Amino acid sequence: MAIITISRQIASFGDEISTELARKTGYSFINRKMLESDLLKHGLTEDKLRKYDERKPGFWASLARDRDEYFDYLREAIFERAKHGDCVFIGRGGFAILKDIPGCFAVRLIGSYSVRTDRLMKEFSWTEKKAQALLQESDSNRHGFHKCFFNVDQDDPSSYNLVLNTDFLTPESGASIIEYACKVSIAAETEKDGLERIAQLLQAQKIVNHIVFDLKLPVHFLEASSSDSEIVLHGVADSASVIEKVLEVARTMAPDKKITSGISIVQDYKSYP
Repeated sequence: MAIITISRQIASFGDEISTELARKTGYSFINRKMLESDLLKHGLTEDKLRKYDERKPGFWASLARDRDEYFDYLREAIFERAKHGDCVFIGRGGFAILKDIPGCFAVRLIGSYSVRTDRLMKEFSWTEKKAQALLQESDSNRHGFHKCFFNVDQDDPSSYNLVLNTDFLTPESGASIIEYACKVSIAAETEKDGLERIAQLLQAQKIVNHIVFDLKLPVHFLEASSSDSEIVLHGVADSASVIEKVLEVARTMAPDKKITSGISIVQDYKSYP
């Protein structure tokens, strides 16, 4: 019941290897359309998805409340899809969201600039100039997306269990390497621990999203850290009464957990719309 995340450069056989890997393992393939569908069900609009999805947001967009809505619901969607294990995620910062969770295996697919250019030229019958322009735009957007939402450098190899240069690989050989590496790296007990941790993170994220986006309680930067027996809420509110409302909602949603406040009171706090 492993969970595999695939981070990839454009034209590095990301979709092809992920699809083949899911076929070989029998795992669910969680692609872009599936996560977009999940986000739309939570009320995000197509415009919001286009603004943030694997893109580098502009300065004001990076400060807007829309950014938090996209990020928090993306986390919930990925935790929800991952809670049963046996799945392959591609893109959307999956490796960062599931970082340090037992049983998760993070893969990075790369390719040389020249080989990726050649692949785009052949696939779309493009000129070299057009292919290189798309490479540069995609690489820049994905770098900005990961830096803005996760504060990580997606090109840092230490973020992954395995990095593959696909210049000389086929989708089949790439999938086989990942399948083997995952099999020898993850034990059954590790997978069990990972699913328990994902359940904790999912419960905590649902509490945050319900308080902030459904109930629209005036608490800012709300986050929840969760363990087996306790959920600690962090953020900023302008009064003790708001904090008590937040705690009441959390206690209702997680009656089996101790709910602790780490929320600070800052009067007359103003946030960006």
